[in-house]
Amino acid sequence: MTEAALPASSLETETRLGLFAQIKEDWIAHGRDWTKPGFRAVAAHRFGNWRMGIRSKVLRAPFSVIYRWMFRKCRNGYGIELPYSVKLGRRVIFEHQGAVVIHGDSVIGDDSIIRQGVTLGNRRLDRPHDAPKLGQRVNVGAGAKILGAVTIGDDAVIGANAVVLQNVPAGALAVGIPAKVVRTGSGT
Repeated sequence: MTEAALPASSLETETRLGLFAQIKEDWIAHGRDWTKPGFRAVAAHRFGNWRMGIRSKVLRAPFSVIYRWMFRKCRNGYGIELPYSVKLGRRVIFEHQGAVVIHGDSVIGDDSIIRQGVTLGNRRLDRPHDAPKLGQRVNVGAGAKILGAVTIGDDAVIGANAVVLQNVPAGALAVGIPAKVVRTGSGT
């Protein structure tokens, strides 16, 4: 995945904010509650990215062990699978725990909300790296599935239990199986 395909603000986050500043921002976004599983999953993700900045594999190794423990705790204990390879924007909220699976090549823009039962995954076995790209302020309803190399525009809303197989324009509402756009950004 090229840097040009990522939201600019997500790229800036990695260079502007340090690990603790990112985690503090995520903690505030999650209602200042460090016990929320969503916050813990995002913190583990941030830690996983931070440790990859350690060039020496020998020095990185103990941090990798800690990251793997944190990742497995979030995946197995809370049901939130959020690999460090996901391009995660700022202040992303995982509203509830349980059955959340995010493809490692996915992109999630700033201020997006992901709820329980959401899958961002690939659609075809012969194209394993195809993954969804969510714009900024995307609201994904409970149980929604967004599959394949689809792009969800800024401020879009994906309805509960929708199965999204095609791009959704900015500001649109998509619902159903398969998902159809029922309202565009202009409010029509």
